[in-house]
Amino acid sequence: MLNKNQICSAEITGITSEGNGVCRIEGIAVFVPETAVGDKLEVRIVKVLKNYAYGIIERIIEPSPDRTDYYCPQYKKCGGCVFRHLSYEAECKIKDNIVKDAFRRIGGLDIGTDAFISAGETERYRNKAQYPLAIQDGKAVCGFYAPRSHRVIPIKDCLLQPEVFSEIVNCCLEHINANDLSVYDESTHSGVLKHIYIRRGAHSGQIMVCFVVRKDYSRQLYRLAHLLHHSFSDISSIIMNINPADTNVILGDKWLNLYGPDQIDDTMCGNTILISPPSFYQVNTAQAEKLYAKALEYAAPSPADVIADLYCGVGTIGLFMADHSASVIGIEIIPEAIDNARRNAAINEIYNAEFYCGDAGKVFEDLRTKGCSPDIIVVDPPRKGCSEQTLTSIIAASPKKVIMISCNPSTAARDVKWLSENGYAPQKVCGADLFPRTRHVECVVLLSRED
Repeated sequence: MLNKNQICSAEITGITSEGNGVCRIEGIAVFVPETAVGDKLEVRIVKVLKNYAYGIIERIIEPSPDRTDYYCPQYKKCGGCVFRHLSYEAECKIKDNIVKDAFRRIGGLDIGTDAFISAGETERYRNKAQYPLAIQDGKAVCGFYAPRSHRVIPIKDCLLQPEVFSEIVNCCLEHINANDLSVYDESTHSGVLKHIYIRRGAHSGQIMVCFVVRKDYSRQLYRLAHLLHHSFSDISSIIMNINPADTNVILGDKWLNLYGPDQIDDTMCGNTILISPPSFYQVNTAQAEKLYAKALEYAAPSPADVIADLYCGVGTIGLFMADHSASVIGIEIIPEAIDNARRNAAINEIYNAEFYCGDAGKVFEDLRTKGCSPDIIVVDPPRKGCSEQTLTSIIAASPKKVIMISCNPSTAARDVKWLSENGYAPQKVCGADLFPRTRHVECVVLLSRED
């Protein structure tokens, strides 16, 4: 048996989907963060469970050739970048294996894989950030939550975000502290300002700043909005979101414009895209374009094909595929996203796309019973995967192809397994890195109907 604080020698032989290294000590799997395959270490055991344990690095005896120097002062505090201590080549190999392992282990599937889609840029790639606020030592601070907690780690600059995001946040903090604006305290559920939420068009450069508050705080925020407008020329929209709920859900249902319109625009796959604050839009624009190109390659639609785009967001995938098909039907549950999708179709003069608001499974089933019979179905569900009703409706519609895009290989493998047991053969899977330096990885899967 291993004991807490016991120090053992071990070699890291694998990496989990959470980014932890794996070694075996006395026949027990031990998970060690911030390690690399090939590391020879002294490991201090910090937690022992029935069948496995957790450890930390006590000393690196011999470093893995995959290791590299990291230069982020927050790296070991915020928990966002689990792979910053590795070369990017090693990170891509790990993520490619995470995708393959999910389909083998969870799906029990042996699928052909295409070359992993790596990122051209591993820094400053995000077009969205959500910063929680807190009071520490009598001052307002802003940053990210520490791993497995709601303790805010103050961060002056994050290497995954554009530099201007940090400049905006620091400007906000100076004003908040100078004017003693009320900041939310999660422990007492008191205070007003909860989050600073920023979006930026990667191609357009337009920036939206959103303040999430517990109650209407517009009178106090108008001065800050005026300051931001005059300090940052790229800020085109400043919005207040009211969320009185004491939950982990960041955004509420009520919005108020403090400056400019209620959306920004960007370009995705050659189309102009309007983006509202609550709308889903991939955070890495350059990599999303590569991912959607792979999805189009897998779909290979003919000019006569009808495409259904489930969980369509602001319509980026469907509008991209519209020129290659007879028509596109998009479904999304967020009303603002559907409004964006319809306006995006009009702005880009795409007249063969229709968009419906509601639960993907329920709305698609209703359309199917009314005669909707797509040749190709594209699904891009949230991390929890497709609902059972969505999967059942897909089978009932009997398209010739299903293209699944997923930000969670585990739930994708589960859903693909279900489809494979109900008449759809998985043909190919391709991993893609939309979140360099983090543990997250996307994939796209092609399934064909077995006639």
